[in-house]
Amino acid sequence: MNDGIQAGTVAPAGFAPVRSAVSIEATGLVKKYGQRTVVDHVDLQLRGGEVFGLLGPNGAGKSTTIGMLSTYLQPTSGRVVINGFDAAKHSTNIKQIIGVVPQELAIYEDNTAEENMLFFAEMFDMPSAVRKERIESLFKSMGLWDRRKDLVKKYSGGMKRRLNLAVGLLNNPLFVMMDEPTVGVDPQSRQSIYDIIAGIKAQGKAVLYTTQYMEEAELLCDRIAIIDNGVLKIQGTLEELLEKSEHPVQATKPRGLSELFLQLTGREFRDN
Repeated sequence: MNDGIQAGTVAPAGFAPVRSAVSIEATGLVKKYGQRTVVDHVDLQLRGGEVFGLLGPNGAGKSTTIGMLSTYLQPTSGRVVINGFDAAKHSTNIKQIIGVVPQELAIYEDNTAEENMLFFAEMFDMPSAVRKERIESLFKSMGLWDRRKDLVKKYSGGMKRRLNLAVGLLNNPLFVMMDEPTVGVDPQSRQSIYDIIAGIKAQGKAVLYTTQYMEEAELLCDRIAIIDNGVLKIQGTLEELLEKSEHPVQATKPRGLSELFLQLTGREFRDN
């Protein structure tokens, strides 16, 4: 199991170690649109203090799975329980303890970064004192403090991604879902995101992480699941996955996971 994000990585300010009890369980998750099954009987269990990688080609069902775990999508069948809260009955309670960092930027580019954060803080109904401290801490940990009053449309792609992440962490969630948060970012922003994930993990919280970069999954994730056509093909630690592969796979980075991924999902292009 990978006990750290990267050699020399340290948790940034605002992410001091605080152990938290976290339990996430999804059982038999199914999502259908008409006759098309997008997610097909997926079972997942996550625990605090781990980064769980959910990998798959385009259209494999990753984002739909996140949608159901976050209660924003209702499953056709199956059950989600987070810290004892059943998603079908207690979605409001779950939304208070989770954070979602979507692949598409969920920020307002015609407003300043500070205005964005204040807007979402009001949505979470955060007390003003807590709001001020939390926003300042996140801006500083994201390296955005000095640019907080700039319009978001003047931000670089990496800065927008970091702000998007800050919004997802604003309510100090116990369980964070990140859907390809490093797409199109510069190396400095990518490393900053890695550091932030290290901080979240150090607090004993849980992270569900999707990515198309195999080397990133090997670097970040304690356990990994591969999904294709809505079906969970395999899950476990990297070493467990490679041992279960159909053909021998050398456990080198990043070659091993990349080869296993292609074995399970095929080599055809996925353009949709």
